[in-house]
Amino acid sequence: SSQTKVEEIVQEVFDAYKTNHHASQFVLQREKHFHYLKRGLRQLTEAYECLDASRPWLCYWILHSLELLEEPVPESVASDVCQFLSRCQSPQGGFGGGPGQHPHLAPTYAAVNALCIIGTEEAFGRWVTGRQMRFEGGFQGRCNKLVDGCYSFWQAGLLPLLHRALHTRGDAALSMTHWMFDQAALQEYILLCCQCPAGGLLDKPGKSRDFYHTCYCLSGLAIAQHFGSGELHHELLLGVPENRLQATHPVYNMAPEKVLRAAMHFVQQPLP
Repeated sequence: SSQTKVEEIVQEVFDAYKTNHHASQFVLQREKHFHYLKRGLRQLTEAYECLDASRPWLCYWILHSLELLEEPVPESVASDVCQFLSRCQSPQGGFGGGPGQHPHLAPTYAAVNALCIIGTEEAFGRWVTGRQMRFEGGFQGRCNKLVDGCYSFWQAGLLPLLHRALHTRGDAALSMTHWMFDQAALQEYILLCCQCPAGGLLDKPGKSRDFYHTCYCLSGLAIAQHFGSGELHHELLLGVPENRLQATHPVYNMAPEKVLRAAMHFVQQPLP
């Protein structure tokens, strides 16, 4: 079956790691991922031609991945992104998948998040547990589907929201130090099975890297590393200290301080 084949591929990765690494040090290839993402902001390969209607998403995936890696975006690049996204904005409101395209909710979400991540005045001014796989450690999208690195965020990101809801209801059995999934197992799957040696992250071993999976694998890794905030903040870090990522908001999937900054900006604006 497809599930058996995936488990066999993942087992090969685990076995190879145990054979070649006597010390349990998982390493996030930061430098390679950074260069992969940096190149993508300026030039995409022909393989991305099919995503000509998803260009705001490409901006968001790359910018948020850089944010999680705590890599600053040069002002000139940030300005170019803002100018490009302004060309995707419709006079009737919302953003299209590219310049001149009809506006749609999905690219609007991506464009707004990308601008919030940039967080400059120019950016703001542009728009006046059941699915965690027991064997692999990663998440599947739904029952009877295979593990996929991108669900590291889509599924794991739901659990902090559920945690907060249960905490509000006074659930006494709720942990105050970790989420309701195996955070270490998810980190192990991402670090061992989802990193491309040349930079970028992927669905599962044998698949190709892309900016979508790079963004959401890193987002899921950040969720798995950070629990809570403020006095209740706890970290569970697998591997070397350099693996630590910037925390991400489980709803908006950007740095919590960027969410606060955007909210404060719009609270101060007059109602249309």
